[in-house]
Amino acid sequence: MVIDILNKEEFSKDDIISLLQTEDWYEVQSIYSKADEIRKIYCGNEVYLRGIIEFSNNCEQDCLYCGLRKSNTNLDRYRMSKDEIIQTAQTISDLGIKTIVLQSGEDFLFTGKIIADIISSIKAKLDVAITLSLGERNFEDYKLWKTAGADRYLLKHETANPKLYASYHLNQSLQDRIDHLFYLKSIGYQIGSGNIIGLPQQNIKDIAEDIILCRELDLDMASFSPFIASPETPYRKQKNADINLTLKVMAVARIVLKNVHIPATTAIATLDEYGREKGLQVGANVIMPNFTPNPYREKYSIYPNKKCVKDNPLQCPDCLENSISSMGRKIAAGKGHSLKASAS
Repeated sequence: MVIDILNKEEFSKDDIISLLQTEDWYEVQSIYSKADEIRKIYCGNEVYLRGIIEFSNNCEQDCLYCGLRKSNTNLDRYRMSKDEIIQTAQTISDLGIKTIVLQSGEDFLFTGKIIADIISSIKAKLDVAITLSLGERNFEDYKLWKTAGADRYLLKHETANPKLYASYHLNQSLQDRIDHLFYLKSIGYQIGSGNIIGLPQQNIKDIAEDIILCRELDLDMASFSPFIASPETPYRKQKNADINLTLKVMAVARIVLKNVHIPATTAIATLDEYGREKGLQVGANVIMPNFTPNPYREKYSIYPNKKCVKDNPLQCPDCLENSISSMGRKIAAGKGHSLKASAS
């Protein structure tokens, strides 16, 4: 059954559910093998690094699973200065990494104009692509940042089930998030989205819908990361995601979506010591090392015990290069723009 499905070019919801549900070892290995084969066709053997700067852990939202939630009064909040952000971007560029990811909670003290100034300053100084991961902002901000030089926007939908979305995100709706993603795409951003695997009340059908939504959004990057319970949230006693289901979702997503960038996330590396390597073997082609400097580095605590958070970020590229080369892959030299034929 699964082998027959894997030979298809187009996949129905039932097909995706069947692939996600199988626990048969041979069938799961066939899914992994097919995902790796498709990754080779569309991405080759290059692995793209995206250097993350988590410049603020302040957030106006109160999402039930996230350690940055507004109600977490035990978190030591911070904001990096413009000069600190630009200097960190310089460090990332000096290490040969061609994408800077500017990431924060929904922190409106970083106004649209302030963010635009940071983007234009980085672009004037460095030959890099810029990805923004700043949550939902108003459409005028998105336009301003695109004009300033931003290339990509990452806005995870987290679940395609509107009832679950409403239960996780207070005062937010799934349709609003989808509208933002379509708008970002319409003004020229390369867009990224994706889900969180293992959230409370989620089931396999929900995860299948997540993959289908990623297909409908025609994403340039799709991220599938595991839920890790954070102690300062209402979900602190919930069970962490299953590593095997997480890998299977990544593999099925590669098979269905084909020409998208898929990261082996920091969360999967936190869940499993060899999670990044395993992710790269089942369809992933991107790693996003964290270059947030001290003393801020440990304070961006969406979930606890984040992989590599205590390490020296300057050592990260060498460590990753050794790991990646041992798998017969290599770190890409370019910016890693969209794999879509229409991308510039």
